[in-house]
Amino acid sequence: MLRRIAVEEAFVTADIAAQWSRVLSGRFVEPGFKAMGNSILGDNPGTKRVHERLIDLDAGRLAHMDATGIDMQVISMTSPGVQVFDAVTATSLSAQANDVLAQAVRRHPSRFAGLATVAPQYPEGAARELERAVNQLGLKGAIINSHTMGEYLDDPKYWPLLEAAESLRTPIYLHPREPAPSMVGPYLDYGLYWAGWGFAAETGLHAMRLIMGGVFERFPKLKIILGHMGEGMPFWLQRIDNRYQLGVKIGAHGKLQRLPSEYFLENFVISTSGVMHNSALQLSIDVLGTERIMFAADYPYESVEDGVKFLDNAPISEADRRRIYSGNAEALFGLSR
Repeated sequence: MLRRIAVEEAFVTADIAAQWSRVLSGRFVEPGFKAMGNSILGDNPGTKRVHERLIDLDAGRLAHMDATGIDMQVISMTSPGVQVFDAVTATSLSAQANDVLAQAVRRHPSRFAGLATVAPQYPEGAARELERAVNQLGLKGAIINSHTMGEYLDDPKYWPLLEAAESLRTPIYLHPREPAPSMVGPYLDYGLYWAGWGFAAETGLHAMRLIMGGVFERFPKLKIILGHMGEGMPFWLQRIDNRYQLGVKIGAHGKLQRLPSEYFLENFVISTSGVMHNSALQLSIDVLGTERIMFAADYPYESVEDGVKFLDNAPISEADRRRIYSGNAEALFGLSR
């Protein structure tokens, strides 16, 4: 029988959701987060149902997993997590969230695994919290919800966190959020800031900054996970390399030790979350190989039923299906059967 492990499954604590409301009621709110606030905390039946599912780490979540054929969830903090708070608040709430998640994993060890929430606003503290979460709480990596107040992890001030992740041999899931204040303006029209377009544009930019900023030359064993079939990156790699080489030739930027695509193929893993299209899956397999693709359902934001139906019926070999559903996640996160 197939073991289905879903690796991008969201939760939030009541304290973090309450703090979101406080930020949104203040005078200085990132415009993208302000727009997102209308959806994540809206007063309507749909958003209330999503919030209830995000909070629940017990019977309701397990019942939904049983009904949809999910054997295990790798659970992580929903976007934007603690990255819209001041450093002190973010650091405190991240530790509390990790305790809550670790307790849920201990209650349901065969069904749940978890990724740590950390506060990049305090990079040294984030590194220590990741070490605590992995070594003491048994969590399997970290989640970063893309930019932190318009800043990205290629900035060397954030490298203590990257160094800790590499040293611990735990991946960082680079999850989307709405575009940063410096770029969000044109995305605010027509809902473009959201998952249909802005999320991928923002997270793909973050991934490219990591590559072009030399992060993987400094941390060659660091592993980054991108959801949503790689946020479009597998499609663009040939052109990225081509234009990178031209940029070096004309002096538009510095030269890396390797081509951008080589770093992507070495340091990135992707998940299927929310992309249910055979052509996209086949392109990703052609570019990355099945050993760098994992299944994700994106609970509670996407239809888990549709995600399972898609991969159950994708025109790939049974061996590849097993790798994507469970084998790759077991290896990357150190999950026991």
